[in-house]
Amino acid sequence: MTDVDLQFGRVRAVLERPTLRLMTRPTAAAVIAVFRAVFERDVQYVPAERMHLQVDEHIARLARAGARVPAAAEVGENEGPIGRALCREWVAAQWLVRSNSPDGDEQYSLTSHALEAMSLIDALAADRALISESRLTMIVDAVHRWAQQATPDREARLRHLDAQIAELTAERQRVAAGAELVAADDQRMRDGYANLVDLIRQLPGDFKRVEEALEAMHRTIVEAFRTDARPIAEVLDDYLLRTDRLMESTPEGRAFEGAFELLRDDALLAQLRDDITTILEHPFAAALSAAERRAFRNTVAILRQGVEDVLVQRRRLTATLRDQIVAHDVIADRELDAVLRSINRRLADWNAAGSSRRRIPLTLLPAATATPHLRERLYDTDADAVPPPIDDLDDDDMYLEPVDVDSLRQFGGPLLDVLRAALEGSAPSSATAFNDLPDPERRPVELFGLAHLLTGLDDFERGDELAPHLTVRPDGTVVTFDMPSANLQKGTR
Repeated sequence: MTDVDLQFGRVRAVLERPTLRLMTRPTAAAVIAVFRAVFERDVQYVPAERMHLQVDEHIARLARAGARVPAAAEVGENEGPIGRALCREWVAAQWLVRSNSPDGDEQYSLTSHALEAMSLIDALAADRALISESRLTMIVDAVHRWAQQATPDREARLRHLDAQIAELTAERQRVAAGAELVAADDQRMRDGYANLVDLIRQLPGDFKRVEEALEAMHRTIVEAFRTDARPIAEVLDDYLLRTDRLMESTPEGRAFEGAFELLRDDALLAQLRDDITTILEHPFAAALSAAERRAFRNTVAILRQGVEDVLVQRRRLTATLRDQIVAHDVIADRELDAVLRSINRRLADWNAAGSSRRRIPLTLLPAATATPHLRERLYDTDADAVPPPIDDLDDDDMYLEPVDVDSLRQFGGPLLDVLRAALEGSAPSSATAFNDLPDPERRPVELFGLAHLLTGLDDFERGDELAPHLTVRPDGTVVTFDMPSANLQKGTR
């Protein structure tokens, strides 16, 4: 194989990636514009129904403007909304992910391929020089720093530290002596800001790639677990070990672990937030738009959200593995495997015994079993048992003490007629009218009737003033309730 063959295969593999398939299709501008409009600012997840409606609206708007828009394969042009069908195709193309929210509702999110395509569009659309002092300085400083980390020479490390200490000491003495402090000019700050934005723009795609790597590992481990025929003890040990080393199995996971240790430092994140504020206070930032300033300030939020999404995905994988281990039945799996193998052997025997034109009747479902009607209820001896005889009672036990009507009324509902008559009297307030009633007519239950009659009066409805209502229970106990009172001079109900 020649060099050109190797290069051709490498280039073709790259061009077949979902990122470049998105950017090279004729309708790429419309698709990426829709992604940007739907997943604006910090929106990472969009409910499925809302996504379908927004795609319908944006595609229709672009079509009316004369743009070349995608047409769903399942729905022809001018045949109604195509948002659902387009989202389904974009999921198959690995540009969208459809998942369930914590509430159980379906939602969409962008894949790392779509985020990478949008990042490339932003990088190409930026109006700046590709080579600047800020970018070269960043590269040189990074190479120098990692070269110091890579060298095992103790003397070289000490010389480097001594040089740094001397340089910083000299600068401190110069500043302490009152030397003039010269801030970077607008051009240098603008170049440095552009480089930082390039790096920050790649963060969501990097975090999403870690999530997708964990999802791929999730599918691989679950599939391997289902097909594993080893003893259960050995299976448990193996998969528990793989769970402990989960983030060390992929390059993305190892990179995330290193970044995660750095991002756990709250002091470092606080310093990062302060540094961002300092950069935005420079005069060059006056030329930035509100959206650019807001996106730059959200750097720490992007870092925290990315870490949280990866951790949620890792916890989901760990929980799935635990459920698989708990619910895994090796014996049942082996029995099912034995049945399927016997069916395959029987099919092979049929194929070997018959000709190519011979037909073998094969029923997909077993025949229905004819069974007579079964009794729905069995004989119960208790159903035929004679009820026990009634005990003979004395005449004195058959009759209780006589109860008069007034005693029964003490345990009945409110006396609305009595309350209405009291309210229509000369009392200044409803509380006074109630407290002036005789004891038998001031039961606690009467307060419900009083509230019913006073409903609709403003001062009672607002409840601005609470007045004591003295109630008397049937046993003579006095109980005081605080309840809104109405001014009866304004009118009663």
